[in-house]
Amino acid sequence: MFFLIGLVIVVGSVLGGYMPHGDIRVLWQPLEVLIICGAALGGFVIANPKDVIFGSGKHLGRLMKGVPFSKNDYVELLTMQYSLFKLAKSKGALALETHIENPGDSALFNEYPSFAKQSPAVEFLCDTLRLITMGTENAHELSEMMEEDIEARKHEAHTIAHAIGTVGEGLPAFGIVAAVLGVIVTMGSISGPPEVLGALIGGALVGTFLGVLLSYGVVGPISSSLNHYCEAEFQYYECMKAGILAHVSGYAPAVSIEFARKMLTGHERPTFAELEEAVSNAAPV
Repeated sequence: MFFLIGLVIVVGSVLGGYMPHGDIRVLWQPLEVLIICGAALGGFVIANPKDVIFGSGKHLGRLMKGVPFSKNDYVELLTMQYSLFKLAKSKGALALETHIENPGDSALFNEYPSFAKQSPAVEFLCDTLRLITMGTENAHELSEMMEEDIEARKHEAHTIAHAIGTVGEGLPAFGIVAAVLGVIVTMGSISGPPEVLGALIGGALVGTFLGVLLSYGVVGPISSSLNHYCEAEFQYYECMKAGILAHVSGYAPAVSIEFARKMLTGHERPTFAELEEAVSNAAPV
């Protein structure tokens, strides 16, 4: 939603400032657009591996989502962790095996549909809890392992955002290429009347204009937005990490999820009272 609002503001401001003094039809230069966007796309394909190229479409779809997780999603995540930790405290860590080996069939996970549909997050949680059931109890070592896992998962998202940002940085140069080609065309008609030369020069300059506008008004902000989304997405993982480390350190389930809650920032963090109410209404383990 905010992506569209921002795009409307950028385009509206530029065109709104231009139209009172210029003919908007001059800006319609499809061949300039072909040169700039085609060259940028070709450079993107040359510079990046297949996973980044095909993964970009999925990541660009995130622009319409705003934030990856809402406060309700985090309330559900924390409540789910409470249920897991309570089960482990009352029946032992091995009681978790039924749920982590077949999470899709887990009655506990299925009580929390928002979490259950987050396949990578479910995988991260189950892989970590599996180590605990196998006897890993050193909180420091577990923390390092989870941090490395999170960083590895972050790498793909940041790589795609960086690749798109690189395209944005190159767009002004491609705009200059389009402008130079336009000047070459103009020089071929140098003997023409002034109105013809003026139209050709104006069309050439549109290339520079489009390159700069697309770079700083569209593609660059898209890259920045994807980076922000990535950081917000992995706050979900950091929340799980904090809860698990508190549990391994021997804290009670209610205290463990409070450690996890404190990792959250902004509007996504539920209050202590909201979380306490959700935990009290949780299905019995």
